[in-house]
Amino acid sequence: MKIDGTHYRSIWLGDDQKTVKIIEQRLLPHELKVVELKSREDAAVAIKDMWVRGAPLIGATAAYGMALAMANDPSDQNLDASWEILNETRPTAINLRWALDRAKAHLSAIAPAERAAAAYKLAAEICDEDVEINRAIGQNGLKLIEEIAAKKAPGETINILTHCNAGWLATVDWGTATSPIYHAVEKGLKVHVWVDETRPRNQGAQLTSWEMASHGVPHTLIVDNAGGHLMQHGQVDLVIVGTDRTTAQGDVCNKIGTYLKALAAKDNNVPFYVALPSPTIDWTVNDGVKEIPIEERDGREVTHVYGKLENGERDWVQISPDATPGGNPAFDVTPARLITGLITERGVCAASSEGLKSLFPEQE
Repeated sequence: MKIDGTHYRSIWLGDDQKTVKIIEQRLLPHELKVVELKSREDAAVAIKDMWVRGAPLIGATAAYGMALAMANDPSDQNLDASWEILNETRPTAINLRWALDRAKAHLSAIAPAERAAAAYKLAAEICDEDVEINRAIGQNGLKLIEEIAAKKAPGETINILTHCNAGWLATVDWGTATSPIYHAVEKGLKVHVWVDETRPRNQGAQLTSWEMASHGVPHTLIVDNAGGHLMQHGQVDLVIVGTDRTTAQGDVCNKIGTYLKALAAKDNNVPFYVALPSPTIDWTVNDGVKEIPIEERDGREVTHVYGKLENGERDWVQISPDATPGGNPAFDVTPARLITGLITERGVCAASSEGLKSLFPEQE
């Protein structure tokens, strides 16, 4: 996607073809800063401390983390150790383990002297695959938006609500939930996006809003609890969210607050879709509520808010009493029964084991 007319991916190689470059997302929207990852440790910190975030981008960063590790030490011992270190950074997003397993299996089968080059090549392939997957998700989701547009008066706005940031900043390019939106805008459809602020890290306020503004998409930032009210008054035509892990039966684990949006959508007969790249499907898990580990992050993210002060400086501001602790589950699980459909790179299906297997029969 573009920033001030210049195309960017969220992760890429530097001119030396070894250093990995990323956008330091914690500084957005107030500062666009590109930082360099030069070691496995850099990649681990970038994932754990949320310099990068979003399941697909976490996977891509982990793949490059393995490449950086192999460039330093291609031994079997370091291959195993690097898998362990990177896998421990974020426990919920399945793309992390998927990318690491893919890298380890590929690299284990070749001679240590060849591993660094092979690891960089594989990481680049994972990035390119992600871009194509998200482009296809956008094309398939566009059809849903077109169906809604066809039922409206010519030129009437299509209102889409999204939660957190499932945009190109969460992937390598295009985004998942935002890809249908970008495709709709490029086709000339009149789209407006309700952007949930997405407490406590405010990825909607800081990242999705920045994306929408950079790409010229009409949007409005709302507090997390406004979505149900808007749905009650007919101001939301559909909801599209992303996913950090989707189970084999169609349960969706996504940023905290997604479940409440699904409940509100169900009560108001608003279609609720999940943009789902296939690497985010965990075929080993069925019941998302019981089986998916939910990351518990630092309570300071709840008791403090980061932003730009009136004097232009950026800092954390405490919003709660000193004696009040913060509870911070980072994700929740939306049961398949609340989901209208899953938008994948292969098409749209029901949120069920049967629906998923109709598009991915190789998982039978």
